[in-house]
Amino acid sequence: MLRSLTSIFRSRDALQLTFALEPAPRTADELLARLKSLGLSRISRCRLTRNRNVMVSFRGGELRVHHGYLDAPREVHEAIVHFVEGRTRAERRRARQLIVGHTSTFSPQQGPPRRVERTRAEDAPLAASCMAWHARFNTEHFGGALKDVPVRVSRRMKSRLGHYTAATVAESGEIAISWRHLRRHGWDEALHTLLHEMVHQWQDETGRPIDHGPAFRAKAREVGIEAAAKRALRRDERRASAGMKPPSAK
Repeated sequence: MLRSLTSIFRSRDALQLTFALEPAPRTADELLARLKSLGLSRISRCRLTRNRNVMVSFRGGELRVHHGYLDAPREVHEAIVHFVEGRTRAERRRARQLIVGHTSTFSPQQGPPRRVERTRAEDAPLAASCMAWHARFNTEHFGGALKDVPVRVSRRMKSRLGHYTAATVAESGEIAISWRHLRRHGWDEALHTLLHEMVHQWQDETGRPIDHGPAFRAKAREVGIEAAAKRALRRDERRASAGMKPPSAK
């Protein structure tokens, strides 16, 4: 047994030494290859960013990483893998802390400031009502397990009815409801859209891909928006047949 344990430790040390001697990734593809060697499996694309606020985020099969993490040490790259692949909130929380801690070694305040749309003052009562309904739906359909996230009313959104922005290592998730949707289709339809986006929030917070796949449709049936879920799936299929990338949260 002692011999086999010694062999294991020697193998591990050799692997760590090999990793340390490897040159730091210089491109998104090289970083993706490094992360895959550490266990990343659900991601197929990687994009480097210079976002001031969002260090690491993922949606569907795409991972976005601030360029400052290219030469991060092994434990930080492992934390990125755990943040994506983690099965429990505790595991992802520990990974998030390590990732955020690495920002002290570089300057994330590079690149243009992020343009954040805010709810107009005249739309604030609508947003407040959406927040109240979010709390109610959370209790009725999700057992109160979802986090309290901002729900804003967007006047920029023209083709989309609503949108869920996934949580990142630095920011919570967010739901946006189209002002045009509210005006054209009424409050009841807007509440269906809110519940739709809350299913995407549930996917995000439980570590599932944010999409309109089987898990989404099953949860949509459970909360009573199956018809809307089927329409979203058909939209994705039409986009795919036309060579367009389907939105990961719509």
